[in-house]
Amino acid sequence: MLINQEKCIGCGSCLPYCPMCAIAMDGGTANISWDGCVECGVCRRVEVCPVDAIEQQPLEWPRSVRVIYSDPLNVHKETGLAGRGTEEIKTNDVTGRFKRGMVGVALELGRPGLGAKLRELEKLSMALARFGVSFEPKNPLTNLINPVTGELPAEIREEKVLSAIIEISVKEDELLPVLEVIRKTGETLDTVFCVDVACRAGIDGNWPALDTLSKANVYVRPNTKINVGLGRPLVE
Repeated sequence: MLINQEKCIGCGSCLPYCPMCAIAMDGGTANISWDGCVECGVCRRVEVCPVDAIEQQPLEWPRSVRVIYSDPLNVHKETGLAGRGTEEIKTNDVTGRFKRGMVGVALELGRPGLGAKLRELEKLSMALARFGVSFEPKNPLTNLINPVTGELPAEIREEKVLSAIIEISVKEDELLPVLEVIRKTGETLDTVFCVDVACRAGIDGNWPALDTLSKANVYVRPNTKINVGLGRPLVE
């Protein structure tokens, strides 16, 4: 995004709307930081500028990767869906992609106000690739990850996004060592991240991954998103 300096009247109305705080006053007009902007489009979409000075410049590769993983309205050509991950990570008891004995893990890097350079995400994807995990093919980020090395294309490593999600699947008995890989790698990251874990509920209604997360000293937030099964279950 950019601000047309010939149109801008310096009112500052757009400043509070940038989730990355990338808009600042400079010499009486507002300017958008080229490095700080993640091309989410919020500043333009809210239509707060009284003179319509906020414009979307043509985006070419590799900068175009920013809008792909920062604009929540962007529809990924790989999945045909908007958003950064797959629906199964939150609705697995309806879709049943993760069978009993398997666990889905999502790693969400970045948050509004901070974001994440893709090189930070690559640190995790490379560490997980060395462990031998399977990257979820329906995740829109997976097509950029080398499935053997976990590397991303060199030209996008310095690109910044609002947030991005790595999704993998592992066997239940592999979850504990995978969490250790994530913990050790997480200590080297220059951003924040959260871990999502999804699996089929046991026949007794218990959540099989809970004991493993306890052993790994991972705190499970009580406000975890839980599917209530209002749709037609696709699992047997």
